[in-house]
Amino acid sequence: MADFTGFPLWGPQFYADLEHHNTREFWAANKDRWEREVRDPVRALVTALEPEFGPATIFRPHRDVRFSPDKSPYRTHQGAIAGPSPGLGYYVGLDADGLIVGGGFRTHSPAQTDRFRRAVDSDAGAELAGVVAAVVAAGFVLEGAALKTRPRGYRADHPRADLLRRKELMAVTNVGTPPWLATPAALDRVRQMWRQVRPLVEWAVTNVGPD
Repeated sequence: MADFTGFPLWGPQFYADLEHHNTREFWAANKDRWEREVRDPVRALVTALEPEFGPATIFRPHRDVRFSPDKSPYRTHQGAIAGPSPGLGYYVGLDADGLIVGGGFRTHSPAQTDRFRRAVDSDAGAELAGVVAAVVAAGFVLEGAALKTRPRGYRADHPRADLLRRKELMAVTNVGTPPWLATPAALDRVRQMWRQVRPLVEWAVTNVGPD
């Protein structure tokens, strides 16, 4: 595989166009260039980072539309996650706005959410609160599905009520399209950001685990 040399800026433009022309005809007309300028750079990036962060899963471009009212055939972003299981680890993605980097976990089962909340309610929850404060201070935003009110079984005045409402927890930053995105320097930038979210990922691996 070729070395990582950056993310060509054609990629964000392609996804901006795909949002308006999400058809098999548009995809077919751009597939070869998508492979060269989106898929292959993502593969090269996660391969270069594998010795430190582990192997990655690269998301398929096709959407599963079987149970969705939205029948658009293609995802409007290209993502990959490095970690022990799908949805748990370090994330990197490219969409119409540019580069997105983060880490944590996207829940794949009620059991994961239950383990997360039980950990938040334990001594491990105090550790998580400190980890979350650090990643937010570093410029990351917390994302993930959450309840509007506290889950049943936990007291109303719980000191970590905001965390208990969450079903999953990702810390992400929308990097955009800085000048270094199309250069080899993007590799070290992503590595640095993954290191910043490593405490959150390691907490999730220990206390949530795979599905």
